[in-house]
Amino acid sequence: MDVTSATATAATAVDNTASSTSMITSDFQTFLTLLTAQIQNQDPLNPMDNSEFATQLATFSGVEQQVHTNDLLSELQSTMALSGMSQMADWIGREARAEMPMSFQGEPLTLYAPENTLADYVELVVTDSDGNSLQRLSVPATETAFLWAGVTTDGSPLPEGVYGFHIEYFNNETSIGTAPAQGYGEIEEAQIIDGEVWLSFAGGVQIRSSLVEAMR
Repeated sequence: MDVTSATATAATAVDNTASSTSMITSDFQTFLTLLTAQIQNQDPLNPMDNSEFATQLATFSGVEQQVHTNDLLSELQSTMALSGMSQMADWIGREARAEMPMSFQGEPLTLYAPENTLADYVELVVTDSDGNSLQRLSVPATETAFLWAGVTTDGSPLPEGVYGFHIEYFNNETSIGTAPAQGYGEIEEAQIIDGEVWLSFAGGVQIRSSLVEAMR
């Protein structure tokens, strides 16, 4: 959903509210007509008890109030969605840092390895879009930014595309765990999917906004 869609949704909610109000007015008039006919045609020897009239009026009033409440809630939800989309529009074009696959376009990528204090040696594991391991490189053992040049061991450039990056930690040459690497990517789109904000990056990469660690 973009800002235009959110605006259209808000406008639709207002139209629905107006339609519901008109419907309630019409239904209330019909209810009064039926109630009047009911009073005029009741058995004079066995008239309807006043409490029955009061119950019918109270029931209709309760339904009317519930419809009004539902309309107000829908209108409030639409307004909040429009406000949220306006804020999300400011994210477009910014760079977000998160654990995610990265789109390689021939330029070195800046990556971060989450620190593991038990590790004395750290390797970057690079995978292709299918998850196949392509290369392993030694990287700093501390949470310091480092560059991945996107080249093979003989210096040949790797094809452009989306690559996965993981960090494997070692202690005394024994593997003690892995973790996804973090990197920066430019936000191309922000949208709400099933109530969650999702961010889109180059190469078709999508992540939840809750995974973003930093933005610049």
